[in-house]
Amino acid sequence: MAWMVMTRRDMLAMSGASIAFSAAGLVPQGIAEPGVKSAHILTGFTPGLPDAVARLIADQMKGYAASIVVETRPGASGRVAVEAVRAAAPDGSVLLLAPLGFVTLFPHVYKTLRYEPRDFTPVSTVASFPTLLTVGPKVPREARTLAEFIAWCRANPTQATYGTAGAGSTLHFIGAMLGRTARFEYLHVPYQGRAAIQDLVRGEIASAIMPLGGSLGLVQSGELRALATTGPRRSPFLPDVPTMAEAGYPSLQDITWFGFFVPARTPVAIVERLNKAIQDALHTDEVKAGMAKQFVEIDAIPLADFARLITSESERWKAIVQATEFTPTD
Repeated sequence: MAWMVMTRRDMLAMSGASIAFSAAGLVPQGIAEPGVKSAHILTGFTPGLPDAVARLIADQMKGYAASIVVETRPGASGRVAVEAVRAAAPDGSVLLLAPLGFVTLFPHVYKTLRYEPRDFTPVSTVASFPTLLTVGPKVPREARTLAEFIAWCRANPTQATYGTAGAGSTLHFIGAMLGRTARFEYLHVPYQGRAAIQDLVRGEIASAIMPLGGSLGLVQSGELRALATTGPRRSPFLPDVPTMAEAGYPSLQDITWFGFFVPARTPVAIVERLNKAIQDALHTDEVKAGMAKQFVEIDAIPLADFARLITSESERWKAIVQATEFTPTD
């Protein structure tokens, strides 16, 4: 089975998907005059990339609100913030900035959620970045390519481990997909946050699959070795590191998208005004420079395409979860 990430051409071709998405309540309905005096942007993780991206954009959203406050509400893999936004008034005063996984992956890995994808209206994508496969001192330095690492894993099955930020995450499934596709035993070791990188540097695990920015500095210093990224093209931050496709595994292409959401039933006039404020912010030099410092690329697509992206990504992750025989958790 191929698990390719959808290209923009693919998304634009899926016109029927957007109709279904609208029917599910995920495209804003109704018209009302916007009038936001103050706004809050919620992120579901401890201070880090989401928080930094939210503050960068909030500082440049001129004219949307008199004040915009960024709040971190960590917990339950981001679901605490998601549930708070679901319960907020649909008036454009409370926004969620989150990876798309909460609507594209979580419904397939949790038995019960206290929300449904249709409880939110997508506003704008803002950034994307690939996942990076790195190895540490546990793996001999002679293994400098993905093929050589896989050969080492096959020869050392009890040591062929990879760490991620948690079971049931996209990172977990990328590793599971690699093991299935390359036909070797690849043992997943879930961690909290960036703890996997610490154990990787210490030689406790063989490899890690994490967002690119999480280990880039250690790759640049030589403490870790980068073998491949999952993007559709090489990352501008690691131009010498091949993609999974270049390494012979095109089905492992994947990128993580971040986007803004508001509660369902938010009037379309507010959604459009918010979308414009975010899009304008993304074009400022301040946001461009700040995103580069976070090692993410600005990636904003039209509002209608955002709906199609969510639909196609949800279908893709559903197939992946089923193929890996992952048992949904509570």
